[in-house]
Amino acid sequence: MGLFTTAAQMRAIPRSSRFANGGISFWFRGIGLPERRAPLPGTADYDVCVVGAGYTGLWTAYYLKKAQPDLRVAVVEREFAGFGASGRNGGWLSAEFAGSRERYARSHGKAAMIALQRAMMDTVTEVISVTEAEGVDADIVRGGMRLVATNAAQAERLAEDIEYLQEWGYWPDDIHLLSEDREPRLSVSGVVASAYSPHAARVQPAKLVTGLAEVVEGLGVAIFEDTAVEEIRPRKGAARPAVVTEHGTVYADHVVRATEGFTSTLRGQRREWLPVNSSMIATEPLPAQLWEKIGWEGREVLGDTAHSYVYAQRTADDRIAIGGRSAPHRFGSSHDKDGATQPQAIAELWRALTHMFPDAAEVPVEHAWSGVLGVPRDWCPTVHMDTETGLGWAGGYMGSGVATSNLAGRTLRDLILRRESDLTRLPWVGHRIRGWEPEPLRWVGTQVIHGLYRTADRRESRTEERAQTSRFAGIATRIARR
Repeated sequence: MGLFTTAAQMRAIPRSSRFANGGISFWFRGIGLPERRAPLPGTADYDVCVVGAGYTGLWTAYYLKKAQPDLRVAVVEREFAGFGASGRNGGWLSAEFAGSRERYARSHGKAAMIALQRAMMDTVTEVISVTEAEGVDADIVRGGMRLVATNAAQAERLAEDIEYLQEWGYWPDDIHLLSEDREPRLSVSGVVASAYSPHAARVQPAKLVTGLAEVVEGLGVAIFEDTAVEEIRPRKGAARPAVVTEHGTVYADHVVRATEGFTSTLRGQRREWLPVNSSMIATEPLPAQLWEKIGWEGREVLGDTAHSYVYAQRTADDRIAIGGRSAPHRFGSSHDKDGATQPQAIAELWRALTHMFPDAAEVPVEHAWSGVLGVPRDWCPTVHMDTETGLGWAGGYMGSGVATSNLAGRTLRDLILRRESDLTRLPWVGHRIRGWEPEPLRWVGTQVIHGLYRTADRRESRTEERAQTSRFAGIATRIARR
């Protein structure tokens, strides 16, 4: 995908007068921001305290209270439930697992990693079942996932990826290449190969997280918003684990850190996970005649197989929402608090959208926003509960958090309640990682890696016949140690 760097190129993007950039995601703009809950009133005592009211924190609280209703559970949140990635993501509820299968297999064996992948597939069903049972309307449509390749190198890579996944827990019915006569109608321009998996659903992220927060609160969980956490303290001798906030300290037998991309804001955690920015745009609703050309009746989530990949969905109100990563890391692991999106990122996403759907080139972009996700140094998500310190955590989902956070919440439930289960035996449980390099090394490294992958995409798009991944991508992968 090329870069837009001039004002003229930016002006080429059709916009409506209502175009918004930053502040809140399109998902929250559609339903309105929730009324803020009261902050922590002062020092308090609970059985479990969860830091972060996103998917991970809320799912953990939900499953704990369902399993043991008399458990005293509190969730503390700096902003409001769903403020972070849970309310800003692309709405992919999928069985994709971002970690290195070989790394997990080295410690637990291949069968354990296959069990983890199968658990991810079950998680898609679990989330849908819970939302139906609890009356949470999140615009969920289980249309599956479509992956497309638009050049020879991508097509070769897609075939190799499917063969690889079928060695690690996917059966042929779980993911496969599509033949032209079998493809559900979805007209993406320039496609030379595509694949399909049924283990995915479209979601309206903000509806899911706000609905889940209401359900959790109804179960008796205390949710304190506008409560910034300054430090998480482990158990020391007779002193219980503690969450130190601006409004007081919460003491608990167990503390769960569920802060994902905002982990670096906590004292002593700056190098734990790398906060990576991802941006999205949403169009105005497309007219019916345009959808007749495009298709997409199945509402599959849609992604490409570029190195700097994009992800998209057809929304419930017939827009195209598409996202990708641009300027992925800010120096010093800082955050753009209000979610404003850089003009370059908007332009790149618009170009990706019109490359896929040329007929949508005149449809205005109505909203743009950004969010932050957490990346571990070894690129492997983890969930853990340390019985000695009383501290637990989950995260590092690298863009696959809508489903993975639910699996994490159920796993943390079992770990906190000291239940041995199939979930606690999965290989990501207890997985330890080292921290990221200090600045400026991590900023320089991420910029170089990002640039190499983008160069690889440009090289591959110019080569029509050669089915070979660019060497620049290989260099980036080696630098990243993925």
